Amino acid sequence: MRLLLVEDERRLAERLARGLREEGFAVDCAATCTAGYERAAGNEYDLVLLDLGLPDGSGIELLRRWRREGLDTPVLILTARDLVDEKVEGLNAGADDYLTKPFAFEELLARVGALLRRRAAPSRSLLELGELQLDREGRQALKGGQPLDLTPKELALLEYFMLHPGVALSRGRIAEHVWDESYEARSNTIDVIVARLRRKIENDERLIHTVPGVGYALRRGEP
Repeated sequence: MRLLLVEDERRLAERLARGLREEGFAVDCAATCTAGYERAAGNEYDLVLLDLGLPDGSGIELLRRWRREGLDTPVLILTARDLVDEKVEGLNAGADDYLTKPFAFEELLARVGALLRRRAAPSRSLLELGELQLDREGRQALKGGQPLDLTPKELALLEYFMLHPGVALSRGRIAEHVWDESYEARSNTIDVIVARLRRKIENDERLIHTVPGVGYALRRGEP
């Protein structure tokens, strides 16, 4: 899952981005309305965390612009403002949820998870492929009922594969959804993580297949 964090408080942005990355999310950061708009225009995000008080404009106006232009990505507003009228204004502008500063990271994480689940079909909270299972709410993968010891990035990559079973996914497409803007397109990071994931989820059956000239696909049926 790839998130966009639009927050001008540097220390807060760094703390939130670090915590979310440790939970397996890819996170891009922006400190202004302009940078947030440009990132959302150039990338596909699963969720946006948006501060209202930005140095070059109002987060509410940025949100209204996104909604006018058809952006339907869930938006969680983060703000120090605690007035009911401002909360109503944010929700009426198209926000999906509202969190007032200061807040505990655990609450932010719970709200992010709730918004992502709300957007997904209920039946997709548990992903399955043969003996392979991924509990998206519990952030746990199992093979034959046994827990797999996956890093957050391996889990995020497996989740993306399992959401698109049988689909040939290019490295660029994988990078867009599982990595953030710090990913170097010329690096072999994706190939390294795929190889590591293969060792952990495969035994007598090939699950992650190399698609020549494209990338990778997750499917069953090859010993």
